[in-house]
Amino acid sequence: MQFHRRTNDTPLAAGFVHCRFFMPHIGTMCETSLHSQLKLLYAGLDGHTEVEVAGFVADGMSADGCYVEVQTGSFAKLRKKAKKLAALGGLKIIYPVAVVKYLEVYDAEGKQEYRRKSGRPGSVWDLFSALVYAPELPMIPGIEIELALVEVAEERIRDGKGSWWRKGLSVRDRRMLALCERICLKKPGDYLRFVPFAKGEEFTAGTFAKKARIRVRLANRALHTLVSLGILERTGKLRNAYVYRLLVGSKTKKWKKQP
Repeated sequence: MQFHRRTNDTPLAAGFVHCRFFMPHIGTMCETSLHSQLKLLYAGLDGHTEVEVAGFVADGMSADGCYVEVQTGSFAKLRKKAKKLAALGGLKIIYPVAVVKYLEVYDAEGKQEYRRKSGRPGSVWDLFSALVYAPELPMIPGIEIELALVEVAEERIRDGKGSWWRKGLSVRDRRMLALCERICLKKPGDYLRFVPFAKGEEFTAGTFAKKARIRVRLANRALHTLVSLGILERTGKLRNAYVYRLLVGSKTKKWKKQP
């Protein structure tokens, strides 16, 4: 299902999501508005948020009993919770990717100085920077991962307490402006979409990175995850680099450049 941005003059249509109707409902003090908006969106109007179950607190639960977790960092911290929630009713892990990002800078008093579009949007490949620390999760029955491709605004305040690469600006909040697309990864085989080579072709992290147009470091994380999922296998070495290929029996699909 495609989700598109809505203007003030566009009527609300079936299947359309606009963030105005999912205003942040903070369950914890450290949550960003983006986290809260996604939590409410995926739990649904008939679902619940901040659900206590089996010693854990799930971000949400939809009307059909499926638990929801919004994860923006490493999946390692989800290991125990994910296995438990998957066994109790199924779990959908939402990983937001900011494919369009606006930076809003405010002075110390809260007055906006300027707003501009960021030149460094996110990519679906960012998933592997988080999933590499728990690559077994997609193989657990009842767990599915969904990439939420979003348009976001990041609020930064000029308080002198931020990192040096942000020139002292602190990130105050991130909020969702629109949900552009959803990519559902329900089973290990769905990760074939990330393999830009055909069956029988061999490749290294370097050639994988070049074909996928990502950095080699990120390619290595993707390859580690894909090997753990049984999509790829190592066949040897070429100088100091591992050589990979699709596992025999993997169903190949026509490669399509990932957003």
